[in-house]
Amino acid sequence: MTTSAAIQASLRGDNALPLRPVDQVMDLERLGAIHQSRLSFMRTLVRRIMRERWQIEPVRFELDPQGYGTVVYEITTPNKCYSFVLFSDYLSPDERNDRVIATKWDLTMALVDGQVDDLYLEKLRQNVPKQEAGRVDARVFVLSRANRSARNFDYVVDQLACGKQPDVAQIARVGYLYRTTAVYGSGKLGMADWEKVSTRHPDFNRPFAAEMFVCLMLRNFSLLQAEHIAQHRTPETYHPMLPEIKRFFGIGNSTGLGMAPYLINHPLLINQWVEMRELALARVRVLGNINKRITQQFPELLERCAIHTEQTVTEDAWQTANNLQVLKDLEAIREHTANGIGSWDALLRWSEENCSLQGQEMLVSVMLELYPELVDELEDYHTAEEFLDLDPVMPLQQLKQVIEQRYQWALVLDFSADGAKDTFWYRSEEKMEPRLGDAREEDGKEKQMALGVGYAVRKCYDQLCQYISEHPQHSTARFMVAQPKLRGIVRRIQSMNRCIYGDIQANLLDRDILPMHLLRAKLAFFGVGKFDPRSKLWVRNTMFQGAPLLEDIGHTFNDDWFMPLAPAQQGEL
Repeated sequence: MTTSAAIQASLRGDNALPLRPVDQVMDLERLGAIHQSRLSFMRTLVRRIMRERWQIEPVRFELDPQGYGTVVYEITTPNKCYSFVLFSDYLSPDERNDRVIATKWDLTMALVDGQVDDLYLEKLRQNVPKQEAGRVDARVFVLSRANRSARNFDYVVDQLACGKQPDVAQIARVGYLYRTTAVYGSGKLGMADWEKVSTRHPDFNRPFAAEMFVCLMLRNFSLLQAEHIAQHRTPETYHPMLPEIKRFFGIGNSTGLGMAPYLINHPLLINQWVEMRELALARVRVLGNINKRITQQFPELLERCAIHTEQTVTEDAWQTANNLQVLKDLEAIREHTANGIGSWDALLRWSEENCSLQGQEMLVSVMLELYPELVDELEDYHTAEEFLDLDPVMPLQQLKQVIEQRYQWALVLDFSADGAKDTFWYRSEEKMEPRLGDAREEDGKEKQMALGVGYAVRKCYDQLCQYISEHPQHSTARFMVAQPKLRGIVRRIQSMNRCIYGDIQANLLDRDILPMHLLRAKLAFFGVGKFDPRSKLWVRNTMFQGAPLLEDIGHTFNDDWFMPLAPAQQGEL
């Protein structure tokens, strides 16, 4: 029995409720409607840091009065020592570019195994600022870069230099001083691969933990740098930022199509992420005792979610409409539970009939937030061995049955319909970044990425049925000899049959596909908030807003930064 199966089995009992069905959970639009939760990777990382009291100190701080130079932090955990190395360079306005084609940035940084001496620091200085054009060794396991917010950074420095605090209303519009434009890991550019990181660095052995940590460090450095520049500009009037305002700053991020294929190419891992969230929800539905504390905290969290949504600024009409609908859903939930919650199962079922998908999934996040004792331990089970295994001895009749049961969603799709195969995914030659092509207008479909899982299943099923009609007693091995090009999709079908979730149930080749749902789903698992789509292909968002500061480590930690709210503006000092 796998670990997740053992956990799921522990939920079973005479009164146990089933997990939500796969066709409901893995619907693309629902995945694109989920929100951050206690199990999001940023939350689990911060809990670990605060619980284990990591020591994070700058051991080299060489910034000039304008904030340019080199900073090295040492991170001491219960297991190891790491270094976070950051280079701050002048970037002229005509060189500033947030796109992946940029070659210079305000900040570049690396997370490194062990301490950094002068010789190794110089090696990093020669390569880290070059990013893709440079090369690093396996001591490095995350590489990143970031640019200043044109709307916020200089404004915040000016306010602090004059002895004033930044206007909270302005921060709410743009909740960060820097935004990342890329965070690389998993063996790219000579770095340590995931197998090495997960086995040798237990502090970062959860998916994307190291990448999230780099973003957290960037967020804290951005605050330190702004104060450093302001203090040197006018030391006689400077005043540091208030801690509550500092915590309201996050780190900005722009995410495009580069993230989308991950959800398709890592189905076993995605299954694990989704299953842990659904197991947590099942636990709350079965075991969530509604006592006085819950009765008081539930409406408070609904109100927090509403205010957080109101404070989310977006220029996108689609996202604005979604946010307005979520506010209506939250009010409906509040009214429905005004005289008592009843049971979580009944409330969840009511929401499915009366709320939008985003409203339903907001309720799920609130339910998880109420029960750390039922949810938090599941954070240790977000990893999975990503090996799609072929079962050559499986009878073809059984393989056919697996497709009919698990991939019914693909079999009912009409791929002969107008527009059903008009979109193709490919990688650009210049940057090897995913792009979308229109088969009606563009060449290159022959170089498309294998993301059309539904269409591949359909083709496999049709050829399998034809083969079975002639050879009904043959095994999968014989079918593979006859149809070797189908080996990849057959391997996926057989492997995913051992999972509960995993495959996103959508035709990604359809003319009207919305990649935004894919981006939103992955970002929600990360713990991102305040989505601001700039098109259907990329989205701005905010990371770590409301999270503790480095100086909070070692102090009382309530893990209470779910859906963070703008602090009340205090009078100037």
